[in-house]
Amino acid sequence: MSTLSVKSSSGEAVDLHYIDWGQGRPVVLIHGWPVSHKMWEHQMAELPRHGLRVIAYDRRGFGESSKPWGGYDYDTFADDLAALLEHLDVRDAVLVGFSMGGGEVARYLARHGTGRVGAAVFVAAVAPFLLKTATNPTGVDKPVFDKMVEGLKEDRPAFLQDFGKQFFGVGLLSKPVSEATLDWAQSLALPASPKATIDCVRAFSETDFRDDVRGIGVPTLIIHGTEDKTVPADASAEETARLLPNAEYKRYEGAPHGLFITDRHRLTEDLIRFASIRG
Repeated sequence: MSTLSVKSSSGEAVDLHYIDWGQGRPVVLIHGWPVSHKMWEHQMAELPRHGLRVIAYDRRGFGESSKPWGGYDYDTFADDLAALLEHLDVRDAVLVGFSMGGGEVARYLARHGTGRVGAAVFVAAVAPFLLKTATNPTGVDKPVFDKMVEGLKEDRPAFLQDFGKQFFGVGLLSKPVSEATLDWAQSLALPASPKATIDCVRAFSETDFRDDVRGIGVPTLIIHGTEDKTVPADASAEETARLLPNAEYKRYEGAPHGLFITDRHRLTEDLIRFASIRG
């Protein structure tokens, strides 16, 4: 992996680890909570075979990137992404944000514009606003996120182990992934900073991206599983589609949150197809 050093708001250097594979139109893969860029292993391996350049990185606080005490807010995340795109001199990129990463896509475009970006993809994304409020009645109740924080503080490994089952839609009768895959996902989550893991729950649940999403002016693809119990489509994808009526919206019937594994072939094909469309 390569490393980019960026300055945090406090002035300290933060190292972002990233991969840059292949040639062609750049597709920037932004990972979800609480894992790392390695969640995209199937997509990273396949997209370069189809004439695409794949860039994926570990968000600050996660994977192999630096783990500062603070800076776990979406303005900072968007600025980190901007620094990476500038460092690599990326043009006409397709930004692909999974779950929490969808917030980076929305905030980056609102904060830094479309000079380096040609398209956007929201995959099981938290945008436009996940928290239930008086003006967002389809959102998720705050006690759900409070309970997540309590579980992380009490026993982070145990919480993440249980969370992984919901993430992939594992139940008494549903076994869409193997135990080995659950172990693999746990291995991606545990290296994250406990502080970052908790702070990001507040960031992705409480940040309002509605104005950011309304202002998106590039071709957009929305992908969401109908059985996503982690980020329910009614609270996210449906609202994004309403705010962006010209976006393409693909519902994956029966897919859970972790569709980058359970529906990896379909997702990869959709990303290849969409990235091949020139506006």
